[in-house]
Amino acid sequence: MQIKKGIAVSPGIVIAKALLLDASEYPIPMRQIPSEDTAEEILKLEKAFSDSIAELGTIVKHLKRKITREAAPIIEAHIKILQDNYLKSQITGLIRTDRYTAEYSVSKVLKKYVKALTSSDKTDSFWGSRVNDIYDIEKRIIRNLLHDKITGISRLKEPVIIVSQDLTPSETATLDKSKIKGFTTDKGGRTSHTAIIARAMGIPAVVALNNITLDVASGDLLIVDGNSGIIIINPDKETIKKYSVIGRNFAFYEKKLLSETRNLPTKTKDGHEIMLYANIELPEETATVMQYKADGIGLFRTEWLYSDSYLLPSEKEHFEIYKKIATVLKNRKLTIRTLDIGGDKLGPVDGVISMEKNPFLGCRAIRLSLQNVPVFKAQLRGILRASRYGNVNIMFPMVSTIDEIRQAKDILEQVKADLRKRRIPFDENIKVGVMIEIPSAAIMADILMREVDFCSIGTNDLIQYTLAVDRTNEKVGYLYQPSHPAVLRLIKYVIDQGRKHNKPVSMCGEMAGDWIYTVLLLGMGLREFSVSPVVIPEIKKIIRSITLDEAKKIVDNIFAFDSVAEIEKYLKNYTRNIAPQLFE
Repeated sequence: MQIKKGIAVSPGIVIAKALLLDASEYPIPMRQIPSEDTAEEILKLEKAFSDSIAELGTIVKHLKRKITREAAPIIEAHIKILQDNYLKSQITGLIRTDRYTAEYSVSKVLKKYVKALTSSDKTDSFWGSRVNDIYDIEKRIIRNLLHDKITGISRLKEPVIIVSQDLTPSETATLDKSKIKGFTTDKGGRTSHTAIIARAMGIPAVVALNNITLDVASGDLLIVDGNSGIIIINPDKETIKKYSVIGRNFAFYEKKLLSETRNLPTKTKDGHEIMLYANIELPEETATVMQYKADGIGLFRTEWLYSDSYLLPSEKEHFEIYKKIATVLKNRKLTIRTLDIGGDKLGPVDGVISMEKNPFLGCRAIRLSLQNVPVFKAQLRGILRASRYGNVNIMFPMVSTIDEIRQAKDILEQVKADLRKRRIPFDENIKVGVMIEIPSAAIMADILMREVDFCSIGTNDLIQYTLAVDRTNEKVGYLYQPSHPAVLRLIKYVIDQGRKHNKPVSMCGEMAGDWIYTVLLLGMGLREFSVSPVVIPEIKKIIRSITLDEAKKIVDNIFAFDSVAEIEKYLKNYTRNIAPQLFE
């Protein structure tokens, strides 16, 4: 039994067998074969080695003839490794004695090599580059072994916990929830897009486990504790029994809390109504929004539309999806955020976005839309056409200047004029808002408010850019601090400006869904929260446990602190006092 600690990014406790998506990017399940098939399996392995050596030989010839002769020795070293009888004997030994499949045996043996090279006394760049060589060799052999047997993780036949170096947001979004019970990754952070999607789908997840892919093999039994960030590999019977009970209790508590709060209004103890919206990634989540009785959708991320097939969605596709959601919501608000590809978001889309050295500061979100007007217009037409079927709003992401807002609004007016000309009806009074997620936008919120009908604070990027911390980099994850005094002052300023200009201000970042901050945000004047649907019961419970006067007094106390540690401790203690059940 082995216990590892990472970052909990999606709550829940699950127990299931692991499916390792290793460096080869292919699922390598632990499978055994009948003893009479081992000879044939070894022949397959021999052929895969021969094919791999032949491929590498061709590459060496090409390098020596066409490009750089200096690179050839690297590939020749790969050939020598493949020609090493000791390596092959280790793999065939596993096939003969343990009756494992050839691909699983390759993965298991080479994983030992990688682990040896990444031990604590061999962490310099030289050994790091050797690890990449091993991964490269492993990938080549397995590809030649599997050929057309490679299956996607969307076609699994039994429940598993995915173990991966990292999952792209598009991979996460296509997981079959009925088969995927949880996932763990080497990399990532709490506000990475992948983590956000996991929470939205209600899949327990732990990330930033450093090298979980080296410690786990397909078929190992895992416990994923998405509440505390713990992974237990091959637990003993007593631990399985213990976590089975904890998992059942947690699931029971979640259902009970939803049942208790579902039909209650979201009001403070002194009767002030608070709007509690949901963030969604996929149209299918609309059913969950209704199940949790959210007041609407405060953030519909539309990135998946652009990544699902790597083809640009048409105006008709946009329209039909937005119409479908708006119709289900009826008069509840639907805020559609326009394309926000870039950074850690989905993409790239062929012909629209290219690789950049620093994508978080590059051509993403509204910048990308303004440089690809036909793509932008197609989405705007779809949104406008759907607006007659419900309470639809448009929101532009990542604005940094007032000129960007004006340009976007000009294009929107062009689209409106085109629709009028074509006699296509839409909501002439559709509301237009912006995301406040860049420090420059927060600082000039008083000016931006004049141009829009509403704004929503995107804390994930606002924190990242304010503190100069890559929110997906686990090495600096400790510096990603929502309660940093600088961040809190920016948030309060934006809320104050909204009140001054009589413009609604909501918050759709992950901070809004972390109930440790609910009281503080209420006290700062926030009256609209947009969160993952699954945390709505917890947020509602806290809102119903406090008066606005009490919340305002907390803000005065918080702003007297100068360190994150003091603020976090104060907020946790206060929240524990008013809602102790959430800490049990």
